[in-house]
Amino acid sequence: MPRIDALVARLGGELVGNGSVEVHRVATPEQAGEGDLVFLANPRYLERLRSSRAAAFIVRPAHRDAVGDDRPRIVTGDPYLYFARASQFFNPPPPIVPGVHPLASVRCAVSATVAVDAGAVLEEGAEIGEGALIGANCYVGRGVRIGRGTRLAPNVTIYAGCVIGENCIIHAGAVIGSDGFGFAREASGEWVKIPQIGRVVIGNDVEIGSNTSIDRGALEDTVIGDGVKLDNQIQVAHNVHIGEYTAVAGSTGIAGSAKIGARCMIGGQAGISGHITIADDVIISGCTLVSKSIQKAGVYTACLPLQTHTEWVRNFAHLRHLDALANKIRLLEQRLLEQQENEKTTGTL
Repeated sequence: MPRIDALVARLGGELVGNGSVEVHRVATPEQAGEGDLVFLANPRYLERLRSSRAAAFIVRPAHRDAVGDDRPRIVTGDPYLYFARASQFFNPPPPIVPGVHPLASVRCAVSATVAVDAGAVLEEGAEIGEGALIGANCYVGRGVRIGRGTRLAPNVTIYAGCVIGENCIIHAGAVIGSDGFGFAREASGEWVKIPQIGRVVIGNDVEIGSNTSIDRGALEDTVIGDGVKLDNQIQVAHNVHIGEYTAVAGSTGIAGSAKIGARCMIGGQAGISGHITIADDVIISGCTLVSKSIQKAGVYTACLPLQTHTEWVRNFAHLRHLDALANKIRLLEQRLLEQQENEKTTGTL
């Protein structure tokens, strides 16, 4: 097991206490024991930290002495980020074992460093970067480009012509490059399909969750910037642009031609209307419907907080009568203004 001073030498931070203590994993305060490392990001869990049997702790400068002097601490400005780095150190991804499984169908040139698992299909003209992994039963269409070190979990589908950058992770069941929802309507009501001839272009270090769908563009490309993180079961429609390092939580729907800026955070089950623009560094709360463009960075929320059913029924009854209530207020304001004018005229004010 690595010593904690070796971990600090690798990841940084200030070591307080005995650096020879060995640690081998990160754990919760309640589960931690010998060899475990625990972090404190939220001060309200401080008592859990004090009662933990962990071997060592990751804490902020304000809590450097919170667990006494007998156990080592790593002091850092962002314990949660340090925990993430430490967890990566203890849990590296499994190594790729190069080779093409005999039950794979490969119709393009593949480097000896690439792994292609059973049942995968790679069409003609596909380009697979060094050290990539194509999981079982994946489909990689004609002319697709996949960058160095990218990993496709089983059952990923990538349609023809799409581009995936380097060191991406695409989880099981994701569909990249299916047709966007584009139709024109006849006077009779019949729908006429509009061919979707753009691509999906995904940058480097992108992670895409299971069963997420990203539609190809109608004319221009759908673009996912470097470092974007998409959760499970997200719908990204045609011609959407998502800026670098933006994170989107599960079950969010992003309608066609929406432009989302860099470093945004979008909560789960949010809805982004089509043809709108969201500025950089915007945070959108879960279940929020964004129906118009957001021009300034900040936090935006448009969902009701949880309440009892009785309270909701009562409040919704008031909402149904808001127009009438607003009209009554306008009438009262008008009468008040008329009364004030009359009092000024008669000199009684």
